[in-house]
Amino acid sequence: MENLSSFEKPYNSKEIESKIYQIWEKSGYFNPDNLPATKNPEAKSFCIMMPPPNVTGTLHMGHALGMTLEDIMIRYHRMKGDKTLWLPGTDHAAIATQAKVEKEIYKKENKTRYDLGREEFLKRVEEFAKTSHDAIIGQIKAMGASCDFSREAFTLDEKRSLAVRTMFKKMHDDGLIYRGNRIVNWDPKGGTTISDDEIVYEERETKLYTFRYSKDFPIPIATTRPETKLGDTAVAVNPKDKRYKNYINKEYDADFAGAKLHIKIIADEAIDPAFGTGAVGVTPAHSVIDSEIAQKHGLPMIQVIDERARITAGKFAGKKINEARELIVNELKENGLLEKEEIIIHNIATAERTGGVIEPLPKLQWFVKTAPLKDLMRKPVETGQIKIIPDYFTKTYFHWVDNLRDWCISRQIWYGHRIPVWYHESKCVPIPGRENETSQCEEISVGEEKNNCGHCGAKFIQDEDTLDTWFSSALWTFSTLGWPSENEQLKIYHPTDVLETGYEILFFWVARMVMMAGYALGQIPFRSVYLHGTVRDSQGRKMSKSLGNIIDPLDIAGKYGTDAMRMALISGAGPGTDMKISEEKIKGYKNFANKIWNIARFVLENSKNAEGDVSEKKDKELLKEFEELKNNITTDIEEFRFSQAGEKIYHYIWHRFADIIIEESKPVLKENRTAKTSKQILLQKILMGSIKLLHPFMPFITEEIYQQLPIADKKLLMIEKW
Repeated sequence: MENLSSFEKPYNSKEIESKIYQIWEKSGYFNPDNLPATKNPEAKSFCIMMPPPNVTGTLHMGHALGMTLEDIMIRYHRMKGDKTLWLPGTDHAAIATQAKVEKEIYKKENKTRYDLGREEFLKRVEEFAKTSHDAIIGQIKAMGASCDFSREAFTLDEKRSLAVRTMFKKMHDDGLIYRGNRIVNWDPKGGTTISDDEIVYEERETKLYTFRYSKDFPIPIATTRPETKLGDTAVAVNPKDKRYKNYINKEYDADFAGAKLHIKIIADEAIDPAFGTGAVGVTPAHSVIDSEIAQKHGLPMIQVIDERARITAGKFAGKKINEARELIVNELKENGLLEKEEIIIHNIATAERTGGVIEPLPKLQWFVKTAPLKDLMRKPVETGQIKIIPDYFTKTYFHWVDNLRDWCISRQIWYGHRIPVWYHESKCVPIPGRENETSQCEEISVGEEKNNCGHCGAKFIQDEDTLDTWFSSALWTFSTLGWPSENEQLKIYHPTDVLETGYEILFFWVARMVMMAGYALGQIPFRSVYLHGTVRDSQGRKMSKSLGNIIDPLDIAGKYGTDAMRMALISGAGPGTDMKISEEKIKGYKNFANKIWNIARFVLENSKNAEGDVSEKKDKELLKEFEELKNNITTDIEEFRFSQAGEKIYHYIWHRFADIIIEESKPVLKENRTAKTSKQILLQKILMGSIKLLHPFMPFITEEIYQQLPIADKKLLMIEKW
């Protein structure tokens, strides 16, 4: 029997958690190379790559939920005897991190990044990212995450940078990455392009204006953005619309707010005759749909809005968009060209990170061709190689893949993976004696830095833009295992087993990882995708500073214990569904931790020096009942029913073990006969079995109790056999 002095006082989570985590770290068992399983050639591997938190601040309850779910799986498989790897890391989150630092610098110093210069600004961002990273790692440990920090990765470190450059060159050489002028989502506030997935649509009241370009223009058109009409080159109507049949292919000139327009009436089936007047002004430079119509009909593209969201054409050039809109509408009214003005609810595209209103603009950017890669994303999910949990997100996944456009991967920011392309200076200065060789000068170098041209000596200058953060994140499952070099770690742990993440990044990240792993390795990146929901407050509201309802995971863990927080988070948290959390709920699981502590003290105090086996029929039945519970919980964990597994062990320990089995045992424990020994061994076995089942969910208190148990070959509960 071990020392029971620990049980003489109530369970103190603060005191015990830091002590226990240090013991775990010192043991080295977070590293699969040190596990007993590595000595077993038949042991299976089990691997999860931690979705890397952004180095923009600290972790929130959504992170805490994800890490709890991942740690449950990792601890379960480690106890099963698998070679278990949970690889942690952080994401540089280029746009978000740069925006945060820029905002702070401007607030404190009234300076922009341009005032500081690229080198000094990046130094500031890296300092911020390092501070944030250190805070995040501390939080991860405080949550009890049993991940292998010896393999920790950062999406912008040297190894990941090599992987990014290698992938970029491979895709470029295969004709999958190209540079071209296309309509992109431009964020004037952030000063960069963003992907379709980074757009947040907001419903806002706006005005729909019906007007004509000039008095002799035959067709009225409707728009919410009169200022873009300065760049119109056509009016499109549905070919079946009888109202406009006689106008198709006719051309007109108009002076619109000082801009000389040449408008052709074209027929296109994409036009909805029921919306507005059934006639749409085509603005090829400021709408993705309009640019596609323009390409089909051979229309010119005229840009009339710049990167600062200011007008560049007509008499209102230099004005901000909203100001120009008002001036144009007033002019239409004065000239009798405005026929109708009505309020409608309209979806406005905004940038997720900055909140800026998106301007579709024609820009020279780098793109990934997605059409040749769509099968790589579809087939693994169609054939069941990758299972999405819950499965109703599969339909959403396919819809996104089917409608995927070419992916714009360049960003006009400074922080991040700089585009690995170097351009030859525009001018050749022939090397004396080699004047005839300038025809051999390379225009660009892709993937490999080049300083000077070998034929004319001109400099090579690197592209100023950086890569979309999701490009590096898409390589996460294999770049973390040493790709592009082939190594044993990649062979053992890839494909990984589970990707656990929030459903909101199914498209941003999940689909792109499937794409990149399929392309680079000919493998799936993971076998299962478990999508958790959003953690909301007790009223079901999203947590936000403005509502004042944010629950900080570290504060709450310090108050009630990490184990209590973990149990509260998974309780009622089914896959793909949002869940509610409150202090009251967490407090309830603190009481549960105290209950477990008291149960352990009772069992240990009342089974001192007990030896033998369970001999009584009733006790054997109770052991059999416990084995059935263990089998049910094992099945639940294997099938990703973590909430049900946690609730079953909770109800068994409190309401079956404590309320019934222990209470009914008390009279027997006062007797001095065989039945007493049988009961003592029963209680010991159920206690040991219970803390094993509970360990993945509440690792700290179960490890502390385990250390008090009278076990001859004691190690750590975290590597005890499940």
